[in-house]
Amino acid sequence: MPATPALRRYNKRVLISCAAYGFSLVGGISYFNNHPGAHGPTAYLAAVIPALAIIGVFVAVGRYLVEERDEYLRMLMVRQSLVATAFALSLATLWGFLNSFDLAPRIDSYYVAVVWFAGLGVGSCVNALIERRAR
Repeated sequence: MPATPALRRYNKRVLISCAAYGFSLVGGISYFNNHPGAHGPTAYLAAVIPALAIIGVFVAVGRYLVEERDEYLRMLMVRQSLVATAFALSLATLWGFLNSFDLAPRIDSYYVAVVWFAGLGVGSCVNALIERRAR
């Protein structure tokens, strides 16, 4: 099946956001390595820009859901996103309780986004399994 115009725009947005994330993360790490203990506005900017790039991926997913005209493809992405959200929130909740009782180490909260992205892969597998059963 050829990619729809909405899917092509989605892929472009995700690639741009991921490239921006990579460059801004390298820049931020470099900044903090060269300015240990920095706390001014530039330090906050260096720390926030990679997060904005990740937020760009979330925006790309949302825009894809709005722009996709094919209802079936939209439903697949909605299901995939719901699985990813349930996966990420479930793991974050479990880890949070384990951490509260000193049974697991503290983890930076941005890993929830990483787990959500992994959950998109789980959601894709769920879609494939459902498709296989429907045949």
